[in-house]
Amino acid sequence: MMTMKAACVTFPGSNCDQDMHRAIRLMGWELVPLWHTNSLDEQVDIIFIPGGFSYGDYLRCGALARFSPAMASIRDHASRGGLVMGICNGFQILCEAGFLPGALVRNKGLHFHCTWSHLRAENTTSPFTGSVSRERVLRIPIAHGEGNYTIDGDGLKRLEDGNQITFRYCAEDGRITDEANPNGSVSNIAGIINDRGNILGMMPHPERAMEAILGGEDGRSIFESLAASAPVST
Repeated sequence: MMTMKAACVTFPGSNCDQDMHRAIRLMGWELVPLWHTNSLDEQVDIIFIPGGFSYGDYLRCGALARFSPAMASIRDHASRGGLVMGICNGFQILCEAGFLPGALVRNKGLHFHCTWSHLRAENTTSPFTGSVSRERVLRIPIAHGEGNYTIDGDGLKRLEDGNQITFRYCAEDGRITDEANPNGSVSNIAGIINDRGNILGMMPHPERAMEAILGGEDGRSIFESLAASAPVST
């Protein structure tokens, strides 16, 4: 696999940045840590926005992180076609900052869910899913209280028409069911990409499913997809 250079942002309240650091190192990629008050002063192939509780989730999840100086570097990187991946709180930040449509609100039932979920890749041609077959069901953990993805009917149609729905929560056999939806997300949505296809937001944590000793390795397929796409920032 091609060696990549990956940046990972840390905000006050991030608690999955070290998990992401380990995932990056397990892939053999070069890690570029990025503190939230700093700018990215070198080119990278991908920027990860990890999970956690940035700024204590004050106002709304991700509402304050969107104003961090590091976000300007992320915006510049994305505008050049560079890859950006936000996981859990990172997904919330991407929506708050306008990188992705829709919003993440309180889980149906108002409970925090920390468990394993099953995902089906709906778009297997993106840089994030190219190594995941449509028939494969991924077992990936979740840990969130505000993972209920919501968008209006017109927005949902645009996502569907643009093939931007990347992952849906599903049953173990791949069926899309209400019972398999842990948070009430519209249309069982677990992850989406932007219309350009270079920004992914997802609630489940693939970086926590990289090693068998942690309960599963299905998260590797997403990182392997990124490696196979061999992106290069310009």
